Amino acid sequence: MKRWRLLLADDHDIVLAGLRQVLDQPDFEIVESVKDGHALVKAAAELRPDVIVADVTMPLLNGIDAARQIRSVNTRVKIIFLTMHPDVGYATEALSLGACGYVLKSSVVDELPSAIRDVMRGHTYVARAIREPVMIALHGPGHNREAASSRRLTFRQREVLQMLAEGRSAKEIAHQLNVTKGTVEFHKNRIKEQLGVRTMAELARYAVKSGLVT
Repeated sequence: MKRWRLLLADDHDIVLAGLRQVLDQPDFEIVESVKDGHALVKAAAELRPDVIVADVTMPLLNGIDAARQIRSVNTRVKIIFLTMHPDVGYATEALSLGACGYVLKSSVVDELPSAIRDVMRGHTYVARAIREPVMIALHGPGHNREAASSRRLTFRQREVLQMLAEGRSAKEIAHQLNVTKGTVEFHKNRIKEQLGVRTMAELARYAVKSGLVT
């Protein structure tokens, strides 16, 4: 029997343990599990899994932006997002960038194994609870305005925005990204200007609405 190689990404140990239990099946092999978006990008490049099961919201780099990086160099890998958000905007954003599946954490036991098998057969899987509105949104006029707005930001701006919204200081962000504190401040000011916001509270609310953080 062909065993599909799976890479898991979630920042909670208890979730990863639960996923390992649910996916302990003859046709699955879990090759690695990671806890943040940067680690996911690195593991995907090194291990070349068949399927990635990733949380949407993770530290340092969210799952959607990690998927963008991964898909830019590997169009073969199948990506399934696992999330607590029954939100049509998150789902359409994920599927629009090339993800193959979107499963809610509340229905992991019932849906995730089937979702993996479906995407490996070439299908797209959307959680049953939100399937109909997601299909309407994907094919309707003017869908996913919040996601489209967030895509106006550059990749580096989205990185900085996420870490700011996570409560990290400019110094911490500069260290993480290997840039100067002044560069981080420049990005922060440009983000505010582009999004038309003034305060950190407004930036944080925008990041939550865009799915960059919870």
